[in-house]
Parts: sequence; structure tokens; C-alpha cells
Amino acid sequence: MAEPLLVTKSDGTKELFDDSKLATSLKRSGASSEAVDEITDEIEREMWDGMTTADIYSHAFSLLKKHHHPTAIKYSLRRALFDLGPDGFPFEKFVARIFQLWGYDAVTDQTLIGTCVEHEVDVVAWKGDELAMIEAKFHNELGLRSDVKVALYVKARFDDLSENTYDFGGKPRKLSPTGRWLITNTKFTDIAIKYGECKGLKLIGWNYPNVNNLHQIMEQNGLHPITCLNSLSHQDKKNIIGQGVLTCIDIIGKPDVLARVGIRKDLIEKVLTEAQFIVEQAK
Repeated sequence: MAEPLLVTKSDGTKELFDDSKLATSLKRSGASSEAVDEITDEIEREMWDGMTTADIYSHAFSLLKKHHHPTAIKYSLRRALFDLGPDGFPFEKFVARIFQLWGYDAVTDQTLIGTCVEHEVDVVAWKGDELAMIEAKFHNELGLRSDVKVALYVKARFDDLSENTYDFGGKPRKLSPTGRWLITNTKFTDIAIKYGECKGLKLIGWNYPNVNNLHQIMEQNGLHPITCLNSLSHQDKKNIIGQGVLTCIDIIGKPDVLARVGIRKDLIEKVLTEAQFIVEQAK
């Protein structure tokens, strides 16, 4: 019987390899039972002690592409979101894009005066009489979580902002009691969730809440980051993000951005075809 192997997690800690975790992540992406079994078996055969979870992910993704490319797109979604970094500014714009799809007007990087001090608010969104403010907490490592200190800090800022009136959408508005959001690209600690729920913070993380979490919102709305596109170089993606275009669906709607950042004419059609394919597979 083979000796159990350790895997190195993104935070540097090690744990015993559990093939059920890999199988679960593959199943969630829509892989068939046959594909899950074959990929899991192959990775177990080729593993070495101390192999990183990132290496396991990369290998599973390459194998999944051979089995079923549309499923591989879904499996790569989380990594693509991380690749919007390394800083949090693109993630703020990504969160604003979510609110726009929900029918809000939204702006990023706002400096607002609270009762006591100024605050930099990542995203401000409004619709009807509602005014929402969102803290977009971006982590560039899978193992990092938003803890209760983050939730406490965000709650205190919103408390200071809630007493003033702001002009958005051409009329005075106050921060709505139900418009206080903390959104992260990773996970929350259990204590952060308990505190947020108690204090009326709306929390969205990669897998929280069970319904309408970030993963589901992205899939249901076709919000695949352009970092999914294999036809673009890293620099091309960086340049396009710099133009405020972050998703495949937006590239389809604004194809002129590709020429504007210097993408060759013969490559533009390939990029648009790949982006269209990714969006279609999400439907």
C-alpha cells in the first residue's frame, strides 16, 4: 500500500492529500464521473510528497481541457479572478460590474466625508432610492480569508458614513440600511460571518452564502474575467484591464478596445471567437 502523501497549501501549511476534495471540485465544475475518476487517478499516480495545491490545480486543469474544454473553463474561474490582481483595483471594477448587471449605477474609488473622518469607498452603487456602499476585499493568495477584523473595520466605516447625505444620481441620498456590503474573492472566517450577519453586513465570498455566492454570480451572469483567455498574453490582458474592460462579455461588446491596446488584426478575431465560446458555454 502506498504511503500517504502531503500537499502544500497556499498558506504554506501541509496536510494529507485527500482525493475527495479534488473530486468534489471537479464535480462542481460539471465534469462527468468518468472524467473525475480518470483525472483523480492520473494525478495520484504522478504526485510527489509536498506537491503544492497550485500544481495539483494546474495539472487537473490541463487534464480537464483534454476531456471537456467547457468544463475546464468553469474549473479555471477562481484562478482567473485571482489573476486580475496583484492589486485590488481591478477587483473593485469587477464588483462594480456586478452591481451594474443588477441594474445599479456604480462608480469606484470614491472619497466620502463621514461624521468624523474621510473614507475611501471602493464601490458606490445606487438604484431608485437605494444607496449602497461596498468594500471590495481582494486577496491575491487562495489561502487568505477575510476575518472578523475586516468585518469590524468595514462596519465602523459604514456607521460613520451613514449619518451624512451624498449626491449620487442627481439627488441627495443616505446610505441604505440594507446597502452595506463586504465582498471578497476568497472566503470569510466563521466568526466574520457570524458578526456580519448579526450587524447587518451583506457578505459575499467565493462560496458564501450558499446561494448567490461570488462563484454562482459569475457563472450565472457570464462574468468570466478576460484572464480566462488563452489567446491573449499576460501584457495584453494587463493593457485591456487598464482600459476598464475586465470580462469576456465586455470584450464582445467593446471589440474596439483590442485594437486600441495594440492587438494584431489577425489575432483580434481569434480573441473574440474564444471570448464568445466562453460566454456561450456559461449559458
